[in-house]
Amino acid sequence: MRCPYCNSTDSRVTDSRPDTEDAIIRRRRVCNQCGAKFTTVERVQMRDLMVRKNSGKLEPFDREKLRRSIQLACRNRDVGDEQIEKLVTSIHRRLETETADDTVSSVLVGQMVSDSLLNLDPIAFVRFVSVYRKFSRISDFKKIIAQIPEAATDDNITAPQLQKTSLF
Repeated sequence: MRCPYCNSTDSRVTDSRPDTEDAIIRRRRVCNQCGAKFTTVERVQMRDLMVRKNSGKLEPFDREKLRRSIQLACRNRDVGDEQIEKLVTSIHRRLETETADDTVSSVLVGQMVSDSLLNLDPIAFVRFVSVYRKFSRISDFKKIIAQIPEAATDDNITAPQLQKTSLF
């Protein structure tokens, strides 16, 4: 592992800790060259996924891009970073295990994010879908809001109480 401070490849692990679901291992390291301390994160990657865009272009699946789009939809909502990380991990695992091909469509990724956000936070869902589907009229918002289950619009209902619902 290369030290982020001096670029030396000589470091040692001082501590390893799995996350709560054993999906990630955080390793605390010390550089033997400069003595700097840093943390690395290991995660199992089953295969290299490619995403086929609507234009036909292929690009590598990017967890960080997925995380940023979900964070943007959840901005100023009561959704924590840990919940977003679990959502990203869940979608990534499902893509790796439920698809036979190493190429997935951006439509499938968008549907998985939409369905997950609907169950997590209906406002974040509407935000995401409005960008994903390129809403251009107020009627687009009205249509998607009308399709949200009534339980999701009740402010007293929490995300786990929502049924697994797909609007696609």
